[in-house]
Amino acid sequence: MIISLFIKLAAGRCAQDDWSCELEVAESMTLDDLHYAIQNVVAFDNDHLYAYFIARKVFGSKRAMIDDEDELENTSIAALFPLPKDRKLFYWFDFGDDWMFQISRSRKKPREPLPGRHYPFIVSESGNKPEQYPGDEEW
Repeated sequence: MIISLFIKLAAGRCAQDDWSCELEVAESMTLDDLHYAIQNVVAFDNDHLYAYFIARKVFGSKRAMIDDEDELENTSIAALFPLPKDRKLFYWFDFGDDWMFQISRSRKKPREPLPGRHYPFIVSESGNKPEQYPGDEEW
């Protein structure tokens, strides 16, 4: 089944503008797969470590980390939602630049994949995509 996720840039050392997108994905997609999908959508180089965590807010002190390789490769999106009350899912990429994305599931009901559509599929996007290395041509 296909579900819609809203992904919003929450923070980042180099973050300059607001950005968000709605992304349709298979609910069986793993967190590891979602990492690659987000990397593709924002056009970042996949050159840093990443993790997910569940918390009330992006910089809250109490975080339930999801960073073990087995967890990332075996935890499906469907297994996480619905989240506990007042909790949000965050994707944290590059522990130095601290790119933080908030991920929420839409209230739309899961549906069958559309014939001919490749998933993950970007439904909509708003704002300016974050630039991983702004102002630096040579990294």
